[in-house]
Amino acid sequence: MNTNDLKIFEAVASTGSFTKAAAAMFTVQSNVTARIKSLEEEFGAELISRTSRKVELTVSGKTLLQYCKQIGQLVAEAKSNVQNTDKVGGTLRIGCIETTMALKAPEILNYFQQHYPDVELEFKSQMRQVLIGEVLNFDLDAAFVSAPVNVAGLDQIRIKEEQLIILTAGGGPKLEELLAKHPVKIVTFGQGCIFRARLESWLSSKGIIQYKSTELNSIEGIVNFVEAGLGISILPQEVISKYYAGRKIVSHRLSKLLGTMTTVLVFRKDKLQSGALRVFINTYRQHINVENRPASG
Repeated sequence: MNTNDLKIFEAVASTGSFTKAAAAMFTVQSNVTARIKSLEEEFGAELISRTSRKVELTVSGKTLLQYCKQIGQLVAEAKSNVQNTDKVGGTLRIGCIETTMALKAPEILNYFQQHYPDVELEFKSQMRQVLIGEVLNFDLDAAFVSAPVNVAGLDQIRIKEEQLIILTAGGGPKLEELLAKHPVKIVTFGQGCIFRARLESWLSSKGIIQYKSTELNSIEGIVNFVEAGLGISILPQEVISKYYAGRKIVSHRLSKLLGTMTTVLVFRKDKLQSGALRVFINTYRQHINVENRPASG
């Protein structure tokens, strides 16, 4: 077995096809078939279930795929660290929920461009549970998500506490009037979004269990729809004050329980960390230490 065999196996897993895997790996299908058979003989287990219509990983195949990802990362990190012992480089894949992407991605990029110009940052926006799963599955190095996170295998650093606010259209009906309508109209991200969950909890606390939701996939879209009077929503106060202060929307405070959201940075405990990931994590650890340092004098 060599690392190329594992890459061929990963290609079959990702494409779901021996033919497509061969094209992706610039080889022929017969070689892909031979390499997969060789891996199955070496591991003593069927890795891929073959039918006339599709190719699927077996339980053993799914287990091997996780190791393939780890091995691929370790090889890439070894090359980077051996070739560049005097500087921090490589690629970091960072996940964010939509609002954290808007607030923190520019700040992170600026910092790393100044201090670690050889580190390439890749950002991905997704729902909270998807991001956590991708960190566990080695598809992301770390992710900014909302707390609490109690998942075996993950470590975390508290980043910041945010205040959430209810948003309504400026010049439109008062919030109490909007809540009295049936059904109440809300504008949110899709299922699995922390903001949607908070909004639904807030409505439930007011005895409202029926509402009509409009799902959008961007902050800009949500603000536009709220401003147009198409529903109420919930977003971090900092996002609104920083990017949408001039818009015709009205903010409404929430209770501390529902209105406070803590963002944490999660990463794997058991992963041999690259130099880039170590400096990324340490950047936030140092920031927290400075924040909590007692004032002198």
